Amino acid sequence: MLTIWGRISSINVQKVVWTAGEVGQTFERIDLGGAFGGTHEPTFLAKNPNAQIPVLEDGDVCIWESNSIVRYLAARYGAGWIWEEDPALRTEADRWMDWMISELQPSMTPAFWGLVRKAPGHTDPEVIAASIAKTEVKMDILEGHLATRSFLAGERFGMADITVGCGAHRWLNMPVERPMRPHLQRWYETLFARPAAKPALPLPIS
Repeated sequence: MLTIWGRISSINVQKVVWTAGEVGQTFERIDLGGAFGGTHEPTFLAKNPNAQIPVLEDGDVCIWESNSIVRYLAARYGAGWIWEEDPALRTEADRWMDWMISELQPSMTPAFWGLVRKAPGHTDPEVIAASIAKTEVKMDILEGHLATRSFLAGERFGMADITVGCGAHRWLNMPVERPMRPHLQRWYETLFARPAAKPALPLPIS
């Protein structure tokens, strides 16, 4: 059985929980990080010296960094399904997973911290407005891409839909006004209806 270290309100933990469910692996999830603390305890630092969640343990294998964990689970337990064996096909998923970390997540994080978590020092209206504007540009990119395909890497659900889907879940449930994007909404509703997505994407977001 897998062990996942990290609180479910973390978007990066959500990716891992969703992936584990999709590939049919049972797991124990241990609350850690945020209000739960524990990331600087010596026992956890031995698993991840960066003191960050999530961490996955699978027998003797211990992995940190959420996208690395998603790729590991997909390759080990979902090969030929959510993990494409052909590198040319797999790169379609890889680029969207990296886009999530390098483009979408940094764009929306200031607005999330200001509007949802209302964290001290993160409530500057100008910073929040800039974050919303940047995120809307990214959502336009997603809308255009999904206009010509069912899922991010083509016509089959895959690991990129999990990672970017967690970002879409957060954005579409934040208290901001946004234009209707029918292709994005169709894709998101398809993802959210998946049984493995339900426990990974709690509402309300927090």
